[in-house]
Amino acid sequence: MNVSDIVISLNGRDAGKRFIIIETDGEYSLIADGKGRRYEKPKRKKNKHLKFEDKADSQIAEKLSGDGKITNNEIRRFLASYAAECREGYAADNFGEGGKQDAKR
Repeated sequence: MNVSDIVISLNGRDAGKRFIIIETDGEYSLIADGKGRRYEKPKRKKNKHLKFEDKADSQIAEKLSGDGKITNNEIRRFLASYAAECREGYAADNFGEGGKQDAKR
């Protein structure tokens, strides 16, 4: 796992929540979601307790790898838009174009 990857926590109180990796250190990663875990005080979590989901867009990746300056608001907005994309994709895959489940006859 690398900096700016989107991950899902598998264990602990935050299980099932999405985070962005802020920094990596061997078998540990520092993760933040901009809300409960802010950029200033990220959660240190073992990589085996994280599930890779996707790469962040280039703008977020540049900010994290470059000067490292990113706001909690940017992290929250990015994760919210990513979650919305995932929900739309799920609805289209499972319920057709209209977003409603097709009637089975």
